[in-house]
Amino acid sequence: MSSRERILGRVRRALADVPSDDPPYEQAVRREYLREHGNRDVARTVELLAENLADYRAVVHRCEAGELASLIGRLLAERGSRTVLVPPGLDEAWLDGTDAERIPDRAGSTPHELDRVDSVVTGCAVAIAETGTIVLDGGPDQGRRRITLVPDHHVCVVRVPEQVVSAVPQALERLDPAHPLTWISGPSATSDIELDRVEGVHGPRTLEVVLMSGRPSTGTSS
Repeated sequence: MSSRERILGRVRRALADVPSDDPPYEQAVRREYLREHGNRDVARTVELLAENLADYRAVVHRCEAGELASLIGRLLAERGSRTVLVPPGLDEAWLDGTDAERIPDRAGSTPHELDRVDSVVTGCAVAIAETGTIVLDGGPDQGRRRITLVPDHHVCVVRVPEQVVSAVPQALERLDPAHPLTWISGPSATSDIELDRVEGVHGPRTLEVVLMSGRPSTGTSS
């Protein structure tokens, strides 16, 4: 008997006394929790997002759409980035302010090749104010999941206010569970048994989040 058969056998035995007309799980479990905590307006929601991102040690920047390219250029220059990993659907105008070599997101890239990239720039699917979390779903401006886990420096652009929600339930309503979802709350961090914090083990050591307001007047929309 395989492990699968043993596990399924235990499940069947555990459910043997359940009536056939018992409500299915999704109906039996009550989901009356709050969709958000408090009654914040858009401005306060964005402020809370910025506060919680910073609390998780992400570096937060704010700009208008027309300032984005120069800001990203400055962030890459300050980092000394000579190469930047680019998702296929990223707005090309976002990188007009940098001379760094653009490395395309390729299926054939090896972990060693990704590790040699200095920075990665992406968009996001949604940002959650109450938890300071950014969610990527593999969309065209975000690329494959691994490109935001291997390089040491990640610049993530959040469109304000349309991509900002107050709480997790609101974010879930926007996300497709069939997509590869990456939930990011600050840079990668872990602690050993003595509670010594180490950053960069499971993802980027430095996460910079750009809260971009407005829409660019030129460039290819992502």
